[in-house]
This record gives sequence, structure tokens and C-alpha cells, in this order.
Amino acid sequence: MLTLLSVSRRRSRLRKIGLAPPAYVWEGDGARAVDALDALPLETLRGIDEQKAAFTANVERLAKGAAAHDTLLWGARGMGKSALVRAAVADAQRSDPSGLALVQVSASALGSVPALLAQLAEVERGFLLFVDDLGFGAEQKAQMLSVRSLLDGGVSPRPPCVRLVVTSNRRAIVERDASQSEALHERDARDDALALADRFGLKLGFHPCDRATYLEIVRAYAEPRGLSFDEEEASAFAIARGNRSGRTAYQFATELAGRAGLTL
Repeated sequence: MLTLLSVSRRRSRLRKIGLAPPAYVWEGDGARAVDALDALPLETLRGIDEQKAAFTANVERLAKGAAAHDTLLWGARGMGKSALVRAAVADAQRSDPSGLALVQVSASALGSVPALLAQLAEVERGFLLFVDDLGFGAEQKAQMLSVRSLLDGGVSPRPPCVRLVVTSNRRAIVERDASQSEALHERDARDDALALADRFGLKLGFHPCDRATYLEIVRAYAEPRGLSFDEEEASAFAIARGNRSGRTAYQFATELAGRAGLTL
């Protein structure tokens, strides 16, 4: 049951968006400030060098008030899409914390983005709106249309200091198990999804890594902490989990650190 006390506490967590916090979470009826952005150092992210260079350059432009693209990060799960967003923003904030803020928007809150944009228009700061793990299936039709509307603009234009970054598994754009009788619907859904993807000025793909890249990512986490590891054990750890990815490498490094009584 929602009590007056719980409502009061909730309101105390919601703030008008300003210049100080590095990040916010938009909750539909207000913004919750995040006082410390959880981000890995950029140099820790391995196996995605080209994607990292392109995305960080775009984020730096936005932080400096220059023209920047809306970005779609798509591809294999666990390969650093979301981690790159946070790391790039944190890196840009080192030289000028007030130049840029990350605003995470859940897919369920996309309908309230116009209210968010009205707040952002009043602040002289760059903002990167972050929609993580957006689906493109039929059940996400309303969310997809909301993102398209945001990208296309409307009678009330989007502030030039506000750009959008969306992460998604591109393979989930269209359900692949449609029956023959659903072929037309499937084609329409695919066209809608591609029409949305075309509206992003920067599109970066993330692909599963090979064994050598996976081990390089493990080293990036382990070596700064003085942790040694057996490559065969690291490979077996990935095989048991069904994929080699940056996320799996981090999980293995967590196991190593835990054994040594260290934090990661």
C-alpha cells in the first residue's frame, strides 16, 4: 500500500535535472539523480576498439556542444554495449563534469519523454538519453513508435543538446518463428524496425568474440589486480556458460578475485 510517507520519500528522491549529478534515471514523473556513475575505465573494454573509438568521439562532441549523432548499438549480448555507454560518458566528464550527463530512460517510460525534454531544454548542458535493451518485436510496437517519434521530432523540437543512444540485440528485430500466414505481418514488422534503425546517424555492431579476444578481456580485468589465471580454465568457464563475451570474462575475473579475497 502506498502511504503518504512513502510518497513523501519518493518525491524527495526526484529532482529537477541540473548541472551537478553525472547521471539521472528518468522515472516517468521525475528524475532520480545518480551521484556516482557506475562505469569501467575505457581501457578495460577490449575487443571493441573500432566501436569504442567511434562512440567516444561522438560523445565528446556532444559534451563540447558540437553536433553529434543519435546512436544505435546493436549485436551480441554481453559484448559491452551498455558498459561502453557508461564508460564513454564518465570519460567525457573527467575534463568537464558539467558538460554532459547520462539520463537512463526505461522502455516503459518512453511515453513520458516529452515531459523530460521540456526539463532538459531549460538546462545548458549536453544530455545523452540512454534506452537500454530495446526490443523490436510485435509486443514492443508502442515503444518502437515512441523512439521513432523522438528521433523524428515534432511540433516541439528536441533540444540540440540532447542525443539518444539505444542498445538492442539486432537479431531480435523480428520474431523468426512466424507461420506462413503471418508472413505479411512479419515483413511489415521488419520494415518498421529497419525504418527506425535508419534514423540513427551512427550504428555500431557488436559481435561474439573469439577465444583470443575473450582471453584478452580476462587479462584486462585480472592483470591490474595481480591475478594470474589458467587459460584452459578460463575457456572452460565460457564454454559452460554458452558464450565467449566481455560479460563472461568479467564473471570469470570475479571468480578469480573472490578466490584471492579481492574485489573487482
